[in-house]
Amino acid sequence: MRFVTVIGNRPQFVKAAAVSRVLREQHEELLVNTGQHYDDELSTIFVTELGIPRPEHQLSLGSGSNTAQTARMLTAIEPILADARPDAVLVYGDTNSTLAGALAAAQAGVPIAHVEAGMRSFDRRMPEELNRVLTDHMSQLLLCSSQTAIDNLAREHAVGDRVLVGDVMVDVAQLFQPRAAADDVPLRDAGVEPGQYVLVTAHRAGNVDDPGRLRALVDLLLALPLPAVLPLHPRTGARLDAAGLLDTLQSADHIRLTPPLGYLAFTALLTRARAMLTDSGGVQKEAYLAGVPCITLRDTTEWVETVDSGWNVLVDLDRDAAIAALDRTMPAARPELYGDGHAAERVVAALGALATGVPGAGGGPGAAGPVGP
Repeated sequence: MRFVTVIGNRPQFVKAAAVSRVLREQHEELLVNTGQHYDDELSTIFVTELGIPRPEHQLSLGSGSNTAQTARMLTAIEPILADARPDAVLVYGDTNSTLAGALAAAQAGVPIAHVEAGMRSFDRRMPEELNRVLTDHMSQLLLCSSQTAIDNLAREHAVGDRVLVGDVMVDVAQLFQPRAAADDVPLRDAGVEPGQYVLVTAHRAGNVDDPGRLRALVDLLLALPLPAVLPLHPRTGARLDAAGLLDTLQSADHIRLTPPLGYLAFTALLTRARAMLTDSGGVQKEAYLAGVPCITLRDTTEWVETVDSGWNVLVDLDRDAAIAALDRTMPAARPELYGDGHAAERVVAALGALATGVPGAGGGPGAAGPVGP
């Protein structure tokens, strides 16, 4: 069978590291990188680090508004699908690349498989929420990370087959966390000691595009009582610079700004951090898998299980709440919320069933396929 996989940002490269390796053992895959993250440290470094196949199509479509970016992606993906004639298109997560890949496939009459289907923050102000909802309702195969996602799709009456495969990020974490945790170089480069710093990421439009919220984010970071390592997303750096706030962070003794980091360097810092502060959905989950307390700089999350388990707390941009969260008592247990590290195998099995036209690739709507404990 032949599949076209559309990716474009850091989390999608990481997830493809798990799935593409297994998929190519059994099927043909053409990898399309839209270039949504056009900084090399946010994209091509993962080809080298994680052994992802080098994309057959590099589109370099990273700039512009959400609408303009998605439109250019649609125009570029359409002829690729016409030429490749795939049995299905595989998309991940909730980005503009996800929506464009799904919509191009739907318009071409090609089945769509969506990894991380069913995740919901229930905040339609977020472009990511719109992208994931629209993609789910175009998809024939809904590959879910958790029972929560299955339940969300059932409530929405999504027509695709729902399969509980677990989360491919668990596969990646089990494969690479031990190696990353043994690497002290990123800590030395940042000038921090294990357990004595926080790691920070911030890039959501709702936080960095609004001048008032960007100022609140900076105030929160300046008030942190520990050294803070902040790998600077290109979008965030540009907004800080335009607002005259970049110099403020650069001059703060406890703020360590770094360029964007590859997966291994980022994970090395994450696994030894006192806490993770982030507005990223994927990083919330990475923190949970690393056993690191997470403080989410949003008032909603799609990864509600991490909050329910006590390992994640939503503080929005409330400076006092974020500082208080650093001293909270963590639960003794950390349940296996997202599967057993074999999600990629289940994804590929479900793709094979979809592509061969087997009815009910995932057991039909409402069915939760088997996943590890």
